[in-house]
Amino acid sequence: MVLSIIARVLSAVISVYFFLCVMRVIISWVPQLELGRGGEILKRTVDPYLGFFSRFPSLRSGTFDFSPIVALAILVLAGQILKTLAFAGHISIGVILAMLLGIAWSAVAFVLTFFSVCALIRIIAYAARWNSLHPLWRVVDSFLNPVLYRINRLIYRNRIVNYLQGLITGFVLVVLLQVAGSRLVALLASLLAGLPF
Repeated sequence: MVLSIIARVLSAVISVYFFLCVMRVIISWVPQLELGRGGEILKRTVDPYLGFFSRFPSLRSGTFDFSPIVALAILVLAGQILKTLAFAGHISIGVILAMLLGIAWSAVAFVLTFFSVCALIRIIAYAARWNSLHPLWRVVDSFLNPVLYRINRLIYRNRIVNYLQGLITGFVLVVLLQVAGSRLVALLASLLAGLPF
């Protein structure tokens, strides 16, 4: 009973902290935005936590920083563990592993979805012959091109393909990977959750 109450309180605290972290990430996208004293309190509250993850260079890819995704995923995992403890009264290693797998896949699926959307927008822009030199497309290309290079090198080996064909190939492969990954993760999560320990 006491453990359940403590778990519920901690879960609620983590949910509020998660919301504050999301607010801080969104605010950081508009650096010139002034929020006064409230913004300073928000920064002091969540920046140490978010800053811890931004120290890892493996969480960066070009101009993109994926460290907030990892930081938020850890908060979600902790919240789910506490909610399970609060309502079930116990938790198994299998359930924790299933949660961890689900959260890890959610982060990966977010990146894959983001890549798919960017690739689809780029395919439309390229096919419509929109200005390819616009700074927006340079940012999108800086995210897409390293991944597209690897995908096309894997599929086409050393053959030269045009940019549109490479974009379409990358888009289709990432969508297929996301669908197959979702099914595999769902299967593995149900197997892990069913473990007796």
